[in-house]
Parts: sequence; structure tokens; C-alpha cells
Amino acid sequence: MSNKIRKISLLGATGSIGRSTLDIVARFPERYQIVALGGGRNIPELLNLAKRFHPELLAVQEESGADELTRSLKDAGLSIPVVTGQPGAVAAATHPNADMVVAAMVGAVGLEPTYAALQAGKDVALANKESMVMAGRLLNEVAAANHAAILPLDSEHSALWQALNGEPEKGVKKLILTASGGPFREFSMAQMAEVTPEQALCHPRWDMGPKITIDSATMMNKALEIIEARWLFDMVPEKIEVLVHPQSIVHSLVEYLDGSVLAQLGLPDMRLPIAYALSYPERLDLDLPKLNLAETCRLDFFAADERRFPALKLVRQALDKGDSGSIALNAANEIAVERFRRGRIGFLEIAETVARVLAQTEPQKFTTLNEILDFDAGIRQSLSSAGY
Repeated sequence: MSNKIRKISLLGATGSIGRSTLDIVARFPERYQIVALGGGRNIPELLNLAKRFHPELLAVQEESGADELTRSLKDAGLSIPVVTGQPGAVAAATHPNADMVVAAMVGAVGLEPTYAALQAGKDVALANKESMVMAGRLLNEVAAANHAAILPLDSEHSALWQALNGEPEKGVKKLILTASGGPFREFSMAQMAEVTPEQALCHPRWDMGPKITIDSATMMNKALEIIEARWLFDMVPEKIEVLVHPQSIVHSLVEYLDGSVLAQLGLPDMRLPIAYALSYPERLDLDLPKLNLAETCRLDFFAADERRFPALKLVRQALDKGDSGSIALNAANEIAVERFRRGRIGFLEIAETVARVLAQTEPQKFTTLNEILDFDAGIRQSLSSAGY
């Protein structure tokens, strides 16, 4: 194994991916060092992380949080600069001592710091799927121009990455993303119409943040992952499929032209794909629960039901419209999920909202970050003006 210490800037440190990343870092202090931490509004947790990992920079969303954190750091005898907002996240992502950025922020807010990190020539371990959804082509171009790598952190894309390793692209017939099906896989449409936010936040397999958990319940997360896979692996959308696999043991599969299918298996634990990205091209000796196939009773697979989960149809419509379609799909979904969490719309209205926005979106291609951010802002503003 390499003796070089990998210095990491972690964005989204207080979320589920951030906590799992820090667990891996703590297990291998001889290999990893945290140089910057970015968090949201959980100031007490960010303070505890600062005491534990001693970063050189802290980033928070709001000025009030920065003031509270600065006072708390002083009381604890720590002198660590605190920065705020998107400029603060960008500062953390481009920290001069970081050679890798773990982008674990949720939502479109992750795009700008991810872009900045790649532009600064830093490898990005990417859990923020919205960045690739909104700007996959642009991020790939920026990464190539600055000799930076985009390493997938999502379990599904990590599985594809591992199954594709060393295989010629021309030999691939299709990529197959697996989905647990979420908590409502066997619900009738009438039952789904009555789903509450509390029900949607109870995932049967994974421990994730609230937005991603609801995306899993609608299977919008799988729609976003189709777009992400399209850009991560330079694969035409027609060659990317979704298969429901309730046990979440097979994380994704690659089918080759000769009929061979390679799958990556493991327990549903995000520390596994995180460790693979952090240590690539090596593997860490992880002291974690291991998959025992002799004790695994069964592995089931089902075709995805697009009537029950219309997000899987909507993503094809979005891809047909190019850059503007993907951005509109993501923005409308983020706003609709938040409205559902607040009890202002029903569960099925999430997809209905996205469908209405897509129907009004004209195909457009964007070549700069500002064009993408402006279009995203316009979608959100139009929904806000309509009462969303």
C-alpha cells in the first residue's frame, strides 16, 4: 500500500455519506487526513468533528452558524477559520492542501464546489449525483483539462466502476442499475396516494438523508442515477437499465456482448464504496461485517414498474431534451420533495410536478457553468412564482 497520506476536503460532513467517510478516515489515520470540513446547519456536530479531526478550514451554510461555531471553537481552545455559503464551500473544495475532495452535499448546491475542485485539479469522490445530472458533460471536460479524476461514491456507480474495470468499452452491451424498490414497491396506486412523509422516510435497507430517502421511495434517485451513469461511463442512455432487487446485495451489473454478466455484491453499507474510492486503485482491509452468501437466503430481481414509479419514464423524456431536460428534472424534483416533506403536496404529486415542468421545457445545450446555474435558477423561480 502507498505510504502517502491522502489529504481530504469533505463537503457534507454531517450527512450520512459524510459520517461514513469519516468512519473510514478514522480507521486509517496513517493513510488519510482531513484538511477541510463543510457542513450544513448542525453546528454542534461540526464542532465535535473539528475537535476530533482538527481541520484547517470549516465551512457552514449561514452567517449565524459561522458566528456560533467561531465562538464555540474559541471556547474549546481551537483556532480554525470558518467560511460561509457557496463561496465558503468553494473555498473548502479548493483548499490548497487537499488532493481529494469528497463531494457529499445534497442537491444542486453541490455543483459549484464540485466544478471548482475539478478546475483546481483535485480528484473528486462524488456522492453528489445532482452535479453530474446538471452538468455531466461540462464536469468531464473540466476534469480532463485539469488532469483530475471523478470517482463514483454511490454504491450503484461504484459497482459499475468495479465491474467495468479493465474491460474495453466496445464490449459492453448494457449497464444495469439495481434498485431496492423502496418501501412502496408492492403498494397499490391508491395506497401510494396516501403515503405520508414519515412513511417515505423509512427505507427498508439503507440509512440515508431525508431527500435521498424520499427519492428512493419515488425511484427518482434511480432516474438521476441513469443520467449520472450516462456521463460517468460515457454510455448512451439506451444502454442503461434499472432492475429492482429488494435485498440490495447486488449493487449493479454490466452485461457484455458475449452474454457474460459481471455483478458487484456486498452488504448494504456505504463505507464499502467510499473506501474503494478513497483507496483506489488499492483496496483496504476493512474490519466490517462481510457478505456470507451461504447465509443469504435468496436474491430476487424484478422489472421496474414505470406506472407505479413514473420517474423512470420522466428521465427518458428529460434525456431527450438534453441539458435543459436534466436540469429541469432535478430542480423540479428538489422543490417537489421539499413541498412533500412539509405536507403541502401528496406523494404522487412529486412526479406530477416534475412532469409538468418537463412538458414546458424546451431542449437546450449549455457550455458554461453560469448558463447551467442561470437555467436552474429560472426553473426554481418559475415554480416559486407558481406558488411552490
